[in-house]
Amino acid sequence: MQSSLAKSLYIGLAALSFGAVATVSTTANAASKAKVTSSQTLKTAADTRNVEVTGTNALYSKPGTVKGAKVVASKNTMKSLAASKKSAAYFRAYYQKTTNKGSVYYKIVSMDGKYRGYIYGGKTAGTFAGGIASANTTTKATMPANTTVYFTKPGKTNVTWDAPKYTQYKASKQIKDTTAYASDPLTVTDAVTKTREGSTYYYVTDAKNPAINGWIFAGAVTAGKSDAAKAENGITFNYINKATGAKVSSAIYEFPAGAATITNTEAQKQAGVAGVLPAGYSLATQGVLGSSDATFAKNSSVSVYVVANPAAALTVNPVAYNNDTNFTGNITFPADVQTKLAADTFFNQPKGVVASSADIQAHLTSAGADKFVVATNAGNQATGTQNAYQFTLKSVQSGTFGSSVNAFYEITPGTVSNSTSTFTPSK
Repeated sequence: MQSSLAKSLYIGLAALSFGAVATVSTTANAASKAKVTSSQTLKTAADTRNVEVTGTNALYSKPGTVKGAKVVASKNTMKSLAASKKSAAYFRAYYQKTTNKGSVYYKIVSMDGKYRGYIYGGKTAGTFAGGIASANTTTKATMPANTTVYFTKPGKTNVTWDAPKYTQYKASKQIKDTTAYASDPLTVTDAVTKTREGSTYYYVTDAKNPAINGWIFAGAVTAGKSDAAKAENGITFNYINKATGAKVSSAIYEFPAGAATITNTEAQKQAGVAGVLPAGYSLATQGVLGSSDATFAKNSSVSVYVVANPAAALTVNPVAYNNDTNFTGNITFPADVQTKLAADTFFNQPKGVVASSADIQAHLTSAGADKFVVATNAGNQATGTQNAYQFTLKSVQSGTFGSSVNAFYEITPGTVSNSTSTFTPSK
């Protein structure tokens, strides 16, 4: 019984001892938590407080070592943001806290506003280190050769901003719609490239409407006026096929500077100008714009009737691309190729229509004119072969129907088998 009592006493003392240790440990752990000793709002210029996360530290609701701090964004999430190629993943630092452990924490917010919290920033107040580093969200870019530009497609897309989107916190649009400023000349005064995306932005000013001055994507402006801008200061010709009533195309003639109207005679003249008149068509008759004393004001439109020109052939002349062979004379397509080309209606279209190089090459290939062999009369009876040349299409010019274009061929000498028609290049 004494032995049992001794054992119970021993176990009780051990339990008491363990409880005491646990209590001391818990008290020590609580005491080890850091406390904030100073807090202040950062007041340096906003763009000097643009930062990027390094991915080495998580983002917390409070300084990470302070009691009650919760993870806002994990270390893995911060690593992803550090590697991002988008400006939205940059941050703005705006508040600073220092703990009794000498650690500095900065409160930061992502440029898109998605993430906000405290991150470890090193041991020196006012210096970005640890989980963040200073960031240049843009870099200087080359100015365009032509600094007078216009909105390419006036409207609600690609408007001006007070800073390129997400390169500054809360960057905002200067205007929501540029339609009313379609004809305004803009002056480019600065150019930058977004560091992460690599896209270029211009700072443009509008002398007529300075409220829209701001940054705009370089691809959203052009050295020439947009059609919308020209239409505001001119007349739109809507070309209608007289035979079918179908619309062929539209074109805009911009009035001379200072002119508020143009006469019917002048409109008729401009409607028939090559490059304005749709290719492959002619004006149906004179006076198609109305009475001879009619006038047209700015931003007006009128139907212009046209007729398709008679069909005309596009002639393809095969010529040598290289002259390092002993081939002499003219290149002639094989009979079967000529038959296919003659049957292809592509090569007969209204006179004046433009055929692209790619389209011509596609139809030559379809006819077998991309590569062919022509044998000469000379041969070798012993080997059963004839001397021959292989012609391989390298390029072709674009052209208009009613004219001719050159197709350039690389010439390779060799022989062709009389029995199999197999071509073998000369060694």
